[in-house]
Amino acid sequence: MMTWIYEHKDWQAFTWDSKVLSRPLADMRYCQGRLLGRMAGLGFELKGEASLGTLVDDVVMSSAIEAEVLNPTEVRSSVARRLGMDVGGLVPSSRDVDGVVEMMLDATQGFAEPLTRSRLFNWHRSLFPTGNSGMRRIVVGAWRKAATEPMQVVSGAIGREKVHFQAPAADTLDDEMRVFLAWFNQQRTLDPVIKAGIAHLWFVTIHPFEDGNGRMARAISDMALARADGMRERFYSLSSQIKAERKAYYQQLESQQRGSPDITGWLDWFLGCLGRAIARAEGTLSRVLFKAQLWETINQKPINERQRLIINRMLDDSFKGYMNTSKYAQLAKCSTDTALRDIQALKGRGIFIQNAGGGRSTSYRLPSGEA
Repeated sequence: MMTWIYEHKDWQAFTWDSKVLSRPLADMRYCQGRLLGRMAGLGFELKGEASLGTLVDDVVMSSAIEAEVLNPTEVRSSVARRLGMDVGGLVPSSRDVDGVVEMMLDATQGFAEPLTRSRLFNWHRSLFPTGNSGMRRIVVGAWRKAATEPMQVVSGAIGREKVHFQAPAADTLDDEMRVFLAWFNQQRTLDPVIKAGIAHLWFVTIHPFEDGNGRMARAISDMALARADGMRERFYSLSSQIKAERKAYYQQLESQQRGSPDITGWLDWFLGCLGRAIARAEGTLSRVLFKAQLWETINQKPINERQRLIINRMLDDSFKGYMNTSKYAQLAKCSTDTALRDIQALKGRGIFIQNAGGGRSTSYRLPSGEA
């Protein structure tokens, strides 16, 4: 009795119902074209900022899906440095962060280059620079070995584990990956968005590495989507949406990996998830446009460097809460009296909006903030 999709004869000959997928594909393509059209109208700097934010989200969220927590500020610094972007507040980044960033940028910036065995091995080395996954030593930069079998995805307490998936045997990996890479690098008439969905499922089902397969599958999807968009800049984050739908994501994977090579169900979910990721990116665009409009207003009458520093910090996605005098003084490294004068000047120009409440609880937000 067959248990897994790869136990079917010629399992790589995937099929799907084009009639079922035609509507979600058309809806997703419409949203994609609308977003990319709006982004094309932005100036170089605004486009760069939007792409930077998307790449940071992609790196952070793809790792978070696997319960790997990365510091967004470190990720932002790492991405900005590698893209040669002049952004404020750069901080040192760890080797673990740099490795994930290197993989993601190689996938998206080099989307037109063939995906090869050696390239995948380099991605894997970037993900695990120490040769460890947590406290465990793993094989890095090579396919997993027979000694690790059975390679299973499990959950639950020891002794009561539930097996969600068991990967193909290690001695099949050379052949499996040769077929996958030849297919991925082929120039065919297959819609590139459909190809991104197939590539994701196919790679994560082969599960060629001892660890990191999920993150690499999502990088491969991003690479295919960059080919679909025909551009290196990323303006929507599939990984962020998958993180938001993490439970459904794993349910869909398990259902398909236990099913047949008819992958209509998986592709239907993938297209819907991608469409929701693109819709979510409209919020990113709105934030970028707000920042541009705010600075255009501010620059009509110059402000001092302390005020510029604080506004930039408040515009950063990682900034939480509101601004008050003591927080301002700490961030700007000035006295509370100086901070109060700066704040009152910004308030007088309508750049700072005072929240309800007074006394020691007095706080301020930017015009887009909610009271």
